[in-house]
Amino acid sequence: MGPGSNNPFGFDLSELIRMLQSPGPVNMEIARKTAHESATHDPETGEDKPEPAMAPAAVAAFDDVVRAAQLSVAEATGISAALTVPARAVDRNVWADATLNGLEPVLASLASALGRGQVAPEGDDPSAVSPEAFLGMLMQQLVPLLLGAWSGAMIGALSHHALGQYDLPLPLTGDPAMLFVAHNVEAFGREWSLPQDELRYALALREVVHSAQRAIPWIRDRLVRLASSYVSAYEVQTDALEEQFSQLDFTDPSSMTGLENLSDPEALLGAMQSERQKPMLEEMQRFASVLEGYTDVVVEMLGERMVASHVRIDEALRRHRLERGNAATFVDRLLGLELDRDHYDAGLAFCRGVVERSDGTLEQLNRLWTREEMVPTQSELAAPGLWLARIDLPES
Repeated sequence: MGPGSNNPFGFDLSELIRMLQSPGPVNMEIARKTAHESATHDPETGEDKPEPAMAPAAVAAFDDVVRAAQLSVAEATGISAALTVPARAVDRNVWADATLNGLEPVLASLASALGRGQVAPEGDDPSAVSPEAFLGMLMQQLVPLLLGAWSGAMIGALSHHALGQYDLPLPLTGDPAMLFVAHNVEAFGREWSLPQDELRYALALREVVHSAQRAIPWIRDRLVRLASSYVSAYEVQTDALEEQFSQLDFTDPSSMTGLENLSDPEALLGAMQSERQKPMLEEMQRFASVLEGYTDVVVEMLGERMVASHVRIDEALRRHRLERGNAATFVDRLLGLELDRDHYDAGLAFCRGVVERSDGTLEQLNRLWTREEMVPTQSELAAPGLWLARIDLPES
């Protein structure tokens, strides 16, 4: 502020308030910029390293295996939409952009939740804001801004790990599309000493099943609805946040360097989570585990016939799914998608149990996708026979 100003903070308060009132986690320009910076940052060397151009032969190779996988999946699942989902090989930036765009409605719900209880200055004179009111407003506004930056950074970091669009059961809106991160797939194959052609087909098979599920509108809508409800139930706990800000002196701008202490997303999530989220988390985990279990069963049935190295490749992909690192852990916890090995095993056991009780065919299991009421309850997930008994009851 200029000479003679009577504000107690010693810096341009009106400009700071203006910046704090700008969009937070749904500011897609900031999210994309952060994601691109993270996507081009080599986590091993710490250097910025843009991806090389994709070889045309690698792009064409994905086109061939995807079409073959789509034909097999459509026949096995009865989901004809599996034949029409588009697919392409992309770089990390394109994958990050598509993922952020698909997550935008859920992030909007998150922004709304974090904005509740925001303390706004009274009147038109920012210098009239009391230090207490300013601190409350700062905490309410700064958390969404940091969360937006972290979301972009985490999606960018995930782009180094992603092989396809559906590595995580993310609640993405819009029509499904398969995006294969070509350089990541090649690196993964070299790391595990896997034949690239068989790896591409095995990965395509898994992604086609996932995309076929998301081609069913109620499945896509349910994922988004569950995630939106979960993030809408976040409650900013001011006391917990005050501890994070305790070292900051708002009369001394140099103390703002203490914000680096907020780089731990666990601290942020701990200051936001509420008891209301527990049943929502259970419902989301149960639904996601069924989606993943179904995919595993279909891949088992089709992959063993088509891929000579199926067992080795499938084990590598399952380990890849579980060993995603801190970036995926943050996204999982943020959106209520915390799936551990037990969740994956439960979904797989349920789907296998249904198949075993159906003469080894997918006929009964495919009824999962006919309508939303077919989603198993928690008791049915542990006892597939209960689910089969319920779905065979005459409709009232």
